[in-house]
Amino acid sequence: MLHSHLTTLNAVSLILETFKPDGICSQTLLAGSGIASADLSRADTRITTHQEMRVCANAVALRRDIGLELGRRMHVSSYGMLGYALLTSATFGDALRLALSYPALLGTLFELKLEEDDQRIWFSASDYREDPALRAFNVEFCLLSLKVICDDLLGQPLPLLGARFEYPAPDYRARYAERFDCPLQFGAATNAFAFDRDWLDQPLPLADAVTHCAMVERCRRQNAEFTGRQAWLGRVRLLLAAQLNAAPGLEGLAGQMNCSARTLRRHLHDLGCSYQELLDELRFERAKQLLGEDELPIYRIAEQLGFSETASFRHAFVRWSGVAPSQFRP
Repeated sequence: MLHSHLTTLNAVSLILETFKPDGICSQTLLAGSGIASADLSRADTRITTHQEMRVCANAVALRRDIGLELGRRMHVSSYGMLGYALLTSATFGDALRLALSYPALLGTLFELKLEEDDQRIWFSASDYREDPALRAFNVEFCLLSLKVICDDLLGQPLPLLGARFEYPAPDYRARYAERFDCPLQFGAATNAFAFDRDWLDQPLPLADAVTHCAMVERCRRQNAEFTGRQAWLGRVRLLLAAQLNAAPGLEGLAGQMNCSARTLRRHLHDLGCSYQELLDELRFERAKQLLGEDELPIYRIAEQLGFSETASFRHAFVRWSGVAPSQFRP
């Protein structure tokens, strides 16, 4: 998507592990993501959230309530250096505030906040801007993984006072009750769970001031590098998105980025993508937008996306979405 940013392979690896006992091969789950099995063995591999969401969509197609299972398995140790910085914080409140200061390292698709409501603290996840079809999945994954992080930090389950969700209750609502173990509200104004504010002052069992300072410094450096790479990728995407009707090619885009084609190709590879994958992603997002507006004929949409023939656009759209452009229209 146009606002796609970088993330780690943590969630993708977790999905593959979760489906392994069911005999689902990795190729099925990675289909259409541009992620190769070899990428999973590299600790420094970075992918875009668009790639991650493709794998998530494949998982949801196999099991609609998979977000709850994945969230249950996403422990604080999954967050690398940030996880250790959180575990060694002095208090529970210190750890949560530190987590919120590094959203890029959390890899969240939401804006996370701690909001006071008398004696309650609501841990909220808002401003979701990814695929609407995956909203419930991402809320389930996000809130339940945050609850698991809280439990890991405290060394005991954090008692919840309530949980809210913006969407109607799904047909597997009973599983929500099992996972959150508190009063549930669906069709609410926010996605959040609440706990007693006194927990913020709770000392953490693994607190260590020396280790904490060292981990926080490493988080600061990683965050600077991570956000810098995201900004670079964002510039590439903006340039390419403005030229979909006449894509400049790898050489042309490299010139606009003031680097060689070899350098651009290497940087994109390090970020888990290629020029053609970026171009396809941007064309797909723009195509969905234009088809949803239901104003332009399909041949004109093909022209705006830089296809010389309508048939080529139709073939590409089927490859991207699984359906023809005419079927996608409302």
